[in-house]
Amino acid sequence: MTSQDIPILLEVCVDTAQGLKAAIEGGADRIELCSALGMGGLTPSAGFMALAATSPVPVYPLLRPREGDFCYEPAEIDCLKRDIDQARAAGLPGVVIGANLANGALDETTLRTLAEHAAGLDLTLHRAFDLVPDMEEALEQAVSLGFSRILTSGGAASALEGLDQIASLFERAGDRIIVMPGSGIRPGNADAFMSRLNLREIHASCGVARPPAEGKVRALGFETASPRQTDAATVRALKTLLTRT
Repeated sequence: MTSQDIPILLEVCVDTAQGLKAAIEGGADRIELCSALGMGGLTPSAGFMALAATSPVPVYPLLRPREGDFCYEPAEIDCLKRDIDQARAAGLPGVVIGANLANGALDETTLRTLAEHAAGLDLTLHRAFDLVPDMEEALEQAVSLGFSRILTSGGAASALEGLDQIASLFERAGDRIIVMPGSGIRPGNADAFMSRLNLREIHASCGVARPPAEGKVRALGFETASPRQTDAATVRALKTLLTRT
């Protein structure tokens, strides 16, 4: 059976209320909820989680308390646990988490602590996975920790560049855990993944450049140099490709 024969779930990451609306209008099957996508995504606010909980599709918040690496101090782990509590209180069905040791390997102790604290919620391992020195070992750790899926670019700057590694992970994973390609996937390159992988889920931002803010907003540092926004038409185009027979 090829990826074209089975439904492929499209997860779209968003960081604004407008982006959430656009993703749903475009046909996203699941939302990864973030703030600050321009720096790879940070934990969304409690208010944003509560708003997203009213969506007609499942919403999983990314839990990342700061930019930079995923090596967390005890206080940051406590923050992550509190964010899990917020997600549960909002009624969201799952969370997206990850943690590394200084050498890049998964921090199994921290991940086990967080997974136990999130009992009853579905778990996605985020791209902390892309920093590990041994992806096969990390995949086995993710399975043992109870993650449902791994979001990965194959350790490369984009999923297209990491496609060979992703294909190897698919073979290793079998039906034990979902390997969800993500990073730079768009309608124009989705065929590369569909033709090679027996896809079950795929992750994309479906963003387009947004006109910069006027006045002093950028001058005072309130906006990134290259603002982007989720585009419903791009979501729709990608979903159409994924559902073709």
